[in-house]
Amino acid sequence: MKELMLGNKAIARGLYEAGVAVASSYPGTPSTETTEEAAKFEEIYCEWAPNEKVAMETAFGASRAGKRSYCAMKHVGLNVAADPLFTMSYTGVNAGMVILVADDPGMHSSQNEQDSRHYAIAAKMPMLEPADSQEAKDFIIEAYDISEQFDTPVLIKMCTRVAHSQSVVETGERIEVPVKPYVKDAGKYVMVPANAKRRHPIVEERTQKLIAFAEESSLNRVEEGSDTSMGIITSSTSYQYVKEVFGDKYPVLKIGLINPLPVQKIKDFAAKVGKLVVVEELDPIIETHCKTLGLEVTGKDLFPLIDEFSQGLIAAKLGLPEKPACKPIEGLPGRPPAMCAGCPHRGMFYVLSKLKLTVMGDIGCYTLGATPPLCAIDTTECMGASISSLHGFNKALGADAEKKTVAVIGDSTFMHSGMTGLANIAYNQTNSTVIILDNSITGMTGHQQNPTTGFNLRGDPAGKIDLEALVRAMGINRVRVVDPYNLAEAEAAVKEELAAEEPSVIISRRPCALLKKVKRGEPIQVNPDKCKSCKACMKLGCPAISFKDGHAHVDTTQCFGCKVCSELCKFGAFENLNGEAITW
Repeated sequence: MKELMLGNKAIARGLYEAGVAVASSYPGTPSTETTEEAAKFEEIYCEWAPNEKVAMETAFGASRAGKRSYCAMKHVGLNVAADPLFTMSYTGVNAGMVILVADDPGMHSSQNEQDSRHYAIAAKMPMLEPADSQEAKDFIIEAYDISEQFDTPVLIKMCTRVAHSQSVVETGERIEVPVKPYVKDAGKYVMVPANAKRRHPIVEERTQKLIAFAEESSLNRVEEGSDTSMGIITSSTSYQYVKEVFGDKYPVLKIGLINPLPVQKIKDFAAKVGKLVVVEELDPIIETHCKTLGLEVTGKDLFPLIDEFSQGLIAAKLGLPEKPACKPIEGLPGRPPAMCAGCPHRGMFYVLSKLKLTVMGDIGCYTLGATPPLCAIDTTECMGASISSLHGFNKALGADAEKKTVAVIGDSTFMHSGMTGLANIAYNQTNSTVIILDNSITGMTGHQQNPTTGFNLRGDPAGKIDLEALVRAMGINRVRVVDPYNLAEAEAAVKEELAAEEPSVIISRRPCALLKKVKRGEPIQVNPDKCKSCKACMKLGCPAISFKDGHAHVDTTQCFGCKVCSELCKFGAFENLNGEAITW
């Protein structure tokens, strides 16, 4: 049967057809939907893990138990899971194991533009790279065969365009894979130095076998062209752009197995064409390989190292006129990203900005607290870095910094990698104040559950971590919960905890305004006769508030009814829709 599928949905279909039994992932755009779609198949046990390292180790445990397993993450998540990744390359697997990593060229939702192909090379692990939804499904199935044939986990590399675009997929039936018996084998699975030394030559031998496999595999295919004056080696979305620009004019070597790369197949291809061109996004992985083979090749001297490619860019760089395309309409106002109307983080960020504090930020939708007019966040690096860097900042500058510096981190990110940073504060003692922005969900990636919500991936009741009890158990005595809609309460709490002579945690708790379970309040309005145009309410950056005819104006279709803006108005200009004063 044929079906139009998102690339990520096709991945899930491939997991089903390949007989996968266990999937453990951490949500991260653009990889998230692969596990959410897999969860729709009853045959696959699916879960959200607290972070990528845990997800990978869980999948590895299932593989060792004898069932095919899967884990998924975005590119920066692979950094978190890199520790087990490199050693799994040495141990190999029992049943097949596939690790999906989704890169984000162009940084649509990421803090860097990392090229995950380097990990496959460094870990000496095979990596497949599909170019459309059909290949996404087919390559997953192929990856499990490779995993079991060569005794290795296999990486699948997606990117935003393949993950979130749709193409037709021919579906098949699920194969039920017999459970492989687990056999105790310390020499294979216990990586103490003596055993690891014996495994390393096996890894190198495996790589040579995989290179031979790459020469013959249909994953790497030559598509003949009518004009051999130029030949193009390419992969992933770049392949689609090349075919759209040139059709069947030039020969193309399409790479599907991106690590290890073939040797003779590339040399044979190069011998048949005049000019050899490599078209690949981000780093020159294929190009460098060609150069080590002694081939003269055009690549990054023509194409950029940054951002996504496009049909127009490839045409322009290879001397063709760019096809006419829709141009952006000039004169439209900019629409920078902003926190939603009713976002519970806004109140806390207003307080932090008002107090002119230095704020160590973290990864999540609350990172938008760095944008005007709040401009509350000073730093953002990676998951969990806010708390650890707060401790280092305070250790370096001492008491002066401790009284005017805080860290902010979401509940999901605190579970991901914030706890160890807080343990460090408790253990090594700085008078640091950490604010956990608990919106009761993993917000930025689209409302995935986490260990603090009390529900699992399928929405069923699950174990729930008590944040207050957890923080106290970690050695923090001063723990308090505040409502970020109550600005006076939030400000008093921040001032008191900064003044305390010991570590403290403030839990700023309000569920995300976009959650279905959250009831929207009655919208409010501005009485223009009372509004003095002081623009105090504009300091919140709420998208529902604007200035019209010289007065503040509330867009009642956007207003969530949180009433935080009314707390800033000294003139009582905010009223309910009946013209009555705001009450709490």
